[in-house]
Amino acid sequence: MAVRAIRGATQLDVDEREHLLERSAELVKAVLEANDLENEDLISILFTVTSDLRSEFPAVAGRQIGLTDVPLMCMQEIPVPHALPRVVRLMVHTETPRARDKIQHVYLHGAVALRPDLTGAQ
Repeated sequence: MAVRAIRGATQLDVDEREHLLERSAELVKAVLEANDLENEDLISILFTVTSDLRSEFPAVAGRQIGLTDVPLMCMQEIPVPHALPRVVRLMVHTETPRARDKIQHVYLHGAVALRPDLTGAQ
């Protein structure tokens, strides 16, 4: 087993609470599924949001899907002028037998533009 970090991001259409919770939950579930992870494999999840997202904490979505005993933390991204708007990012820390090159990072919706090298969107 090794400790690994898994990245992911999603872009929202609008800054509305239910939409943010839906997209955040979708992202967490997609990362867990892509990497065959269960709740007990998780060490922690860090969420960041761009400065234009204020309707809710993405960690609330994690709690709503059952991550009640995993440390979750939310932060704001640096407000870079040319940054993609309305983005929720996450970094999952986990214990896994997967080699680093077998980790599946997940980028959804407009956030695929952030890492085309990882999403095949080149």
